[in-house]
Amino acid sequence: MALEPHDVAARDGTRLRLWEQSATDPDRAVLFVHGATYASSANFAPRGAPEYSWLRAVAADGDAAFALDVRGYGDSERPAALDGDPTAAEPPVRADVAAADLRDALAAVRDRVDCPVHLVGTSWGTMISGRLLTDHDPEVASATLHAPVYRPGRELVEGFDLGDPPRASRTLSRAEAKRRWDSQLPGDAASYRGGSGDEDPVFDAFWRTLFESGQGRGDDEIVAPNGTLLDLRDAVDGDPGYDPAAIEAPTLVIRGSRDSTSTRADATALYDDLAVPDSASQYVEIAGGTHYVHLEDRRHALYDAVAGFQDRY
Repeated sequence: MALEPHDVAARDGTRLRLWEQSATDPDRAVLFVHGATYASSANFAPRGAPEYSWLRAVAADGDAAFALDVRGYGDSERPAALDGDPTAAEPPVRADVAAADLRDALAAVRDRVDCPVHLVGTSWGTMISGRLLTDHDPEVASATLHAPVYRPGRELVEGFDLGDPPRASRTLSRAEAKRRWDSQLPGDAASYRGGSGDEDPVFDAFWRTLFESGQGRGDDEIVAPNGTLLDLRDAVDGDPGYDPAAIEAPTLVIRGSRDSTSTRADATALYDDLAVPDSASQYVEIAGGTHYVHLEDRRHALYDAVAGFQDRY
């Protein structure tokens, strides 16, 4: 039940990294996709913190867990625009491209397991999942839209510095990543991740996994494509890139109550725009969770809520 890396060829030949941690003879599979900045490996299976791995939790329940690093993230192949002058190319990896990567990852999952596949998208990954579900109409047993960003308020993009014309990529330091996470937590932020004060082993594992992937750069920074920021800017302007009413799979919308990125107003608007029957949809909040609840002390409430929804299908 160890974490295994697989290389998957996208339809245009790009090499994608698909992570797997699976039980023997699983009855179902779960395919995860990450958000705007941090790859799936760091989000869902940080090395050195196995008790904070969502993939491990799924496998421990007897199921198969998979997570995709979209191109330009983690250990997937990078677009050439990420390796040159960021002002010399357009921002790569918009949600439509990421959705095509997710479609190819789903096909690879089906090649590896013979059981129903459930989809879990997180943050920008919900926009990717929405594009997949509405543009490509895949057969999935259910869809979970975790910490969704749908039609957010303008405050979400007020801090963006895309440049004019927009730059291809952005960098983020360890200190800034920690500040973003800690700002959603009261008091001793590390204590919500099993640490205390300066002892913050889960954040350390998360950052180390990310920095040691293909996103690591120089002196403790990571790089990410800026296509996602264009998607988020469009969403603020009222165009999330997909119509929730066109989703046919049973759908769970779930967020942490402290999440300031995926707000209650935005998440409930997404839920209200679904057209699947009430019997096949659900809205859930995890009390005390932030945008990163999957790596916090309330993670098992999240894991259990998602697994419970999937149990129905």
